[in-house]
Amino acid sequence: MTRNDKHRVLSDRLGIPVEAGEWSWIDKIPEPPADVLQAAGNPPLRPARLGPLALIGTALGKVLWVVFLPVILILIPLSKAEEAIKRALDSKEEKESRRAKKDAEKRRDAMIAEQGLDKVFDGDWNGGAGQFLLRWYTHSTHPQRLLLATPDGIALAAPPQRVSTGREKHMQIVARIPAAEASLVDPFSGEFETRILLIRFRDGSWLRVDTEELRSELHMHVLRNSRTTG
Repeated sequence: MTRNDKHRVLSDRLGIPVEAGEWSWIDKIPEPPADVLQAAGNPPLRPARLGPLALIGTALGKVLWVVFLPVILILIPLSKAEEAIKRALDSKEEKESRRAKKDAEKRRDAMIAEQGLDKVFDGDWNGGAGQFLLRWYTHSTHPQRLLLATPDGIALAAPPQRVSTGREKHMQIVARIPAAEASLVDPFSGEFETRILLIRFRDGSWLRVDTEELRSELHMHVLRNSRTTG
């Protein structure tokens, strides 16, 4: 399926024009001050718990993990040894490329810490991002959102209630943010390959969203738009 076909399917499914989209999630929401929480109507700050069948599936998965753990513990050292041998046999260019990648990762991590992007939002509960974050699980109790760029702003789709499977089948638009209120931003302007995108509100506040894919289609759409408008 081409990108345009995917957008057409999403548009037909959700009833809105879609320019790009990617499944995403947010980090754990910190506990807001009591007065802020009360003023917002004491909304939920966590996704809903899994149902009984999903819990049984999770338990079975853990059992299988324990069964195969000894095999995994044997394979990990072998894999590390193989990787070490490959590194030793790398050409000069490959070693320089590996070193450059590590340096880039260090710069990325330093920028994340410097800009406070290791947090879920900028910290101002009264800002646009903080107020939107308070309503995140009121919109949907599912832990993930299909984050969408549309011609008139940002949309988020998800199953209204948490599901263990079939998120695409159950999803619907659960929130929309007009372009006049917020935009999607790659905080690194494409310098690093990451999952991080920001929903940046016009008051300067921001909400960090992580995509399932590294440098996803949505990242590329955001970068194209920033170059066009920049």
